[in-house]
Amino acid sequence: MKHWSNIEKYRQVQKEAVATGGLLASLILFWCAAGFGLSGVQVEIFHLPLWAVMGTLGVWGFSILGVFFLVRGVFRDLPLEEDASAIPSVPDKRSKRTAEGGAAK
Repeated sequence: MKHWSNIEKYRQVQKEAVATGGLLASLILFWCAAGFGLSGVQVEIFHLPLWAVMGTLGVWGFSILGVFFLVRGVFRDLPLEEDASAIPSVPDKRSKRTAEGGAAK
């Protein structure tokens, strides 16, 4: 597995979030086009109007395809451990005071 720095992880997560938001926007546009755009078409599938089928099952299928392409093309497997060298160490003032015999707040 590739070594990811914290900045690379952040960029990848940001890229995944933007791509997921883009898929959501495209799903909303597809739903509007399939539902409202096909409302004048007089085609029926299983005695249901085409706009009803495409506005439900069509969006469901479109979302599955979208998630498939997100997983294949955008998402990456990231390790959950933090890069300890990239995190600055901050001294704990309370532990220093208690070690010197002072009262901790």
